[in-house]
Amino acid sequence: MEFLLDTLNLEAIKKWHHILPLAGVTSNPTIAKKEGQIDFFQRIRDVREIIGQDASLHVQVVAKDYEGIVKDAQKIREETDDHVYIKIPVTPDGLAAIKTLKSQGFNITATAIYTTMQGLLAISAGADYLAPYYNRMENLDIDPIQVIGELVDAIDRTGSSSKVLAASFKNASQVTKALAQGAQSITAGPDVFEAAFAMPSIAKAVDDFAADWKATQGKDYI
Repeated sequence: MEFLLDTLNLEAIKKWHHILPLAGVTSNPTIAKKEGQIDFFQRIRDVREIIGQDASLHVQVVAKDYEGIVKDAQKIREETDDHVYIKIPVTPDGLAAIKTLKSQGFNITATAIYTTMQGLLAISAGADYLAPYYNRMENLDIDPIQVIGELVDAIDRTGSSSKVLAASFKNASQVTKALAQGAQSITAGPDVFEAAFAMPSIAKAVDDFAADWKATQGKDYI
């Protein structure tokens, strides 16, 4: 399993990089907007400095046409490094660009996946990661569990090196369901990871253990 963080907030990345076995960081224009008027590529370079070269860094194109997507991808790699994963929505132009960029040695994350067919086409085009939008699918009455399961089955059946990088989560329950269905990776915002530890019973158990130790040993640490 790979756990990625879906944010460009440097403090959040530093915090969760320290806590998690963080496999990488994902971003998109909407996430960048949350950070205000930033120098985008400097922020991306700052993220890379925090997470290191071994973690994956995913940056999304903005252009919607084939030529523009290819140019965006080249610009992203020039401004970051050769290890960056280019996020490309699975549209007709996006799929054509994925084919071209894979032939040129780019790392690709196929994103904005809402249907199994989109994912299957991305696998065939050689995408390294497939990013189905869990919560957005649910909101459209599309079963994300079925889509993720079918993509995982297709990867296993064909021996593809693609991985499902499930995205668009609103709570920890959605994350665990995606992983239970076989998703190899997930990316979630800091709020989702915070929620995973928010159960009062967890804190109470830790407090009780500490209190019992101090009551018998007279100190806070072993």
